[in-house]
Amino acid sequence: MKRVVVGLSGGVDSSVAAYLLKEQGYEVIGLFMKNWHDDSVTISNECPWLEDSNDALLVAEKLGIPFQTVDLSEQYKERIVDYMFNEYEQGRTPNPDVLCNREIKFDVFMKIALSLGADYVATGHYCRKGTIEKDGKEIYQLLAGKDGNKDQSYFLCQLSQEQLSKALFPIGELIKPQVREIAAKLDLVTAEKKDSQGLCFIGKVRLPEFLQQKLKQKEGIIVEIPAEAAIYETEKPEFASLEEELQFESQNREYAKDLGKIVGKHQGAHYFTKGQRKGLNVGGTKEGLYVIETDVENNVIYTGQGNQHPGLFKKALFIQQSEVHWIREDLALKSGETMEVMARIRYRQPLQKATLHQFENGMYVVFDQPQSAITEGQFVAWHHDDEVLGSGVIS
Repeated sequence: MKRVVVGLSGGVDSSVAAYLLKEQGYEVIGLFMKNWHDDSVTISNECPWLEDSNDALLVAEKLGIPFQTVDLSEQYKERIVDYMFNEYEQGRTPNPDVLCNREIKFDVFMKIALSLGADYVATGHYCRKGTIEKDGKEIYQLLAGKDGNKDQSYFLCQLSQEQLSKALFPIGELIKPQVREIAAKLDLVTAEKKDSQGLCFIGKVRLPEFLQQKLKQKEGIIVEIPAEAAIYETEKPEFASLEEELQFESQNREYAKDLGKIVGKHQGAHYFTKGQRKGLNVGGTKEGLYVIETDVENNVIYTGQGNQHPGLFKKALFIQQSEVHWIREDLALKSGETMEVMARIRYRQPLQKATLHQFENGMYVVFDQPQSAITEGQFVAWHHDDEVLGSGVIS
């Protein structure tokens, strides 16, 4: 009998995942991960993790499976929280959820599971795993979940073959209403529970407030750049090579204060991210202001009016070689090779037509249509049909 450790989060998805595994004849153990207990930065008096671990315990009791809690808050702080602050300080926008899966759930947590004699680790993610054979070797595929509305394969885009080989995603074939229905039939305490929002560790804490407690405030100016600014008119130079051209296409524009007008003040450029609209508190413009660039060194935020402002759009992005990650190692490109893919630069973005260009020092992802708010530190993931082939950190 194969043993599976399921990460019970206290939500409906992982509860139903545990039930389905039991139905399929696995020996199931429920494990709750406690990732956070620095109460100095929780904003509400609610104690979400306590409530969640309690719900997870009730589900385990109902399903008749053993249950325990593991405290991973130290590893979490090192690998996720410290990394996040470091990224924000540099003016990048990290994606803690993608990282949490790579570093915590399918690494630290998986090692604990394997030490308990588990053959597999299961989570309540809406995605599927495929297996194909190639040259006599088994290759694992990460596939989109059946529920197009809930597909979470993006959050797992940094997993490796090794991690996938031991992963199970029991609810990947279901849609959310079916999952809720199963939970209701079983009378599980989590059946009606709302989906958790926010970071996978700070529970009910909202990100801006969290950042403000750790990153120092420092007042700076907000500059508005007009859509007809000369910087958007520049002639494209002649390029000696494709690589040079792509480098030009993917780089950020160099803004300066005198290109626009000062429209307000902010409390720190590192709190803001490209494409952001809320929190600027500047009124009196015809259309809403969007952040088009943050200059963390000089503590200036550049903005433009409306979501079609030319400052928001770019056709290409670059990934440094050390941050190019292939789930399908067998398909990895060699220098000089290209591949047509469908790609997305954020969760829930509809897939976009793109071409990968691999060079010695990294890879360019070139989109057919210019993309809005390509953000450094976020992940770009590329697909073929419903399979995620790989991903990388936008540099």
